[in-house]
Amino acid sequence: MAEFLKAAVGFPTVLFTSALVVVIGFWLLVLLGAAESDNFDSDVDTDALSLGGVPVSVSASLVIALAWFASFTGSVLLARTGMYGALLHLLGAALLLASLLFAWRVARLLVRPLAKLFPDEPGPSRQDFVGLTCTIRTGWVDADFGQAEVTARDGSTAVVQVRQDLPDTRDPLSNGSSALLYAYDDAGEFFWVAPYDAALDPRIS
Repeated sequence: MAEFLKAAVGFPTVLFTSALVVVIGFWLLVLLGAAESDNFDSDVDTDALSLGGVPVSVSASLVIALAWFASFTGSVLLARTGMYGALLHLLGAALLLASLLFAWRVARLLVRPLAKLFPDEPGPSRQDFVGLTCTIRTGWVDADFGQAEVTARDGSTAVVQVRQDLPDTRDPLSNGSSALLYAYDDAGEFFWVAPYDAALDPRIS
C-alpha cells in the first residue's frame, strides 16, 4: 500500500493523479445529470490530435487514464531499481513524456471503435420543426396556452408548445385543427402557429 501511494503522489505520476481526480469528478457529475459529456466540444479541436469522432471529454479522459496507468507502472518499476538523485529525476522526466506518447497512441486505437457510438450528425433541433404543419391537441390555442403534435421529417413525432398571436375567430384553432409552425420563440420555448389547410400540405397527395 505504501508503495502504491508513493508512486501515485510522486513525480511524474502526481501530475496525472491530479488530472485523474478531476476526470472522475466530472464523470460523477455527468452520472448525476449536472453536466453533459460533450460540454467542451466547441472549445477544443481533437481532430488536430487524431482523436476526433468522440466528445472531447471522452478522448481527454482516455488519454489521462492511460497516461496515469503508464506513469504509475513506470514509477513503481523505477522505485524498485533503487536509483536516486539526478538520474532518477531525469528518468522521471523521460517517463512523463513516454506516458503521454503511450496514452495518445493507445487512445487513438480505442477512439476508432468508440466513434461509432457517437454519430456525426447533430441531434434534432426545435428549429427543424419550423415550416412544418402540426395537429392541435388542446381545446384551444391562444397567446398563453396550446399544444400540438408535429411529425418530423424523419417520421418521429413530438408534442410541442404552441401559441397563436392573433387568432382568427372565423377559423379558431382547436383540438384536431391543422396549423403551420412558422416561428420559434427561444425565450418562451414555444412555436408560433397559424391556421393551415391540410389539403394544401405538399406532403399529402
